[in-house]
Amino acid sequence: MALHPGLKAVLQVKDRSTSQWILSDGSGDEVMMNASEIEEGQEIGEEIEVFLYRNRQGGVSATPMIPHILPSEYGWAKVLKVSQREGAVVDIGTTREVYLLPADLPQILELWPKQGDHIFMTLRTDRHGDLYGRLATEEKVLEMMEPAPETLFNQNVQARAYRLLPVGTFMLSVPEMYRIFIHETERQEEPRLGEEKTVRIIGVKDDGTLNGSLLPRKQERLLDDSEQIMRYLEESGGKMPFTDKSSPDEILEIFGMSKAAFKRAIGKLYKNRQIVQEEGWTKSTK
Repeated sequence: MALHPGLKAVLQVKDRSTSQWILSDGSGDEVMMNASEIEEGQEIGEEIEVFLYRNRQGGVSATPMIPHILPSEYGWAKVLKVSQREGAVVDIGTTREVYLLPADLPQILELWPKQGDHIFMTLRTDRHGDLYGRLATEEKVLEMMEPAPETLFNQNVQARAYRLLPVGTFMLSVPEMYRIFIHETERQEEPRLGEEKTVRIIGVKDDGTLNGSLLPRKQERLLDDSEQIMRYLEESGGKMPFTDKSSPDEILEIFGMSKAAFKRAIGKLYKNRQIVQEEGWTKSTK
């Protein structure tokens, strides 16, 4: 067979030069492998499984470090570094660095992955035989996803973003591979490609996919809104000219929350005796 970059192959250890082993497929094709990579005790004539890649001289070399991602095989690749010019360098479990090019990354730079994020992808080779990453398509994700059980409703799962759209974010849970869609209204900010988040499941669909939310639960939101109001009071000398009678526009402009959320938070603070309301003013009891 022809020894092409990006493939696995079982080759015979044919000979050794000064710093490299010569491997053969038995039909005359040969590749080189660094002598430091041969297993201790490996002898000439024995067979070894290797991964083939294009070396810096433009030829094909071999390594016994088989990546966990191959052409037509998919997996998570950890981001090692990112640059605007070259894209993202990812770890596929072998000695060779693999790039995910800028053209394959989101148009908005802030949504590019960062070091430590994980990309769900496969490998491709260009016409020169160089290896690059390729994002998983939606069709491939639907093929590989696991159907989620109904017991996940209202539970938290860890998931990573694999597809970003204006209408929402598509994520895959780890390690289960449940497919989750998060509508734009269920997030305060858009996750980066490859970013891992804790997702609350708000819907289990008949096809086994999930709907999720990155917003806190109602009781958690109450706490956040209450804290925000108390901080405002502290910064305003302990009183403010806003009450549950204030207009929705005023509340939205000053606190960034709806009047309903403001009234719930005010009610919680009043019940806890942290505030009083007098003549159009809300005052801290501290």
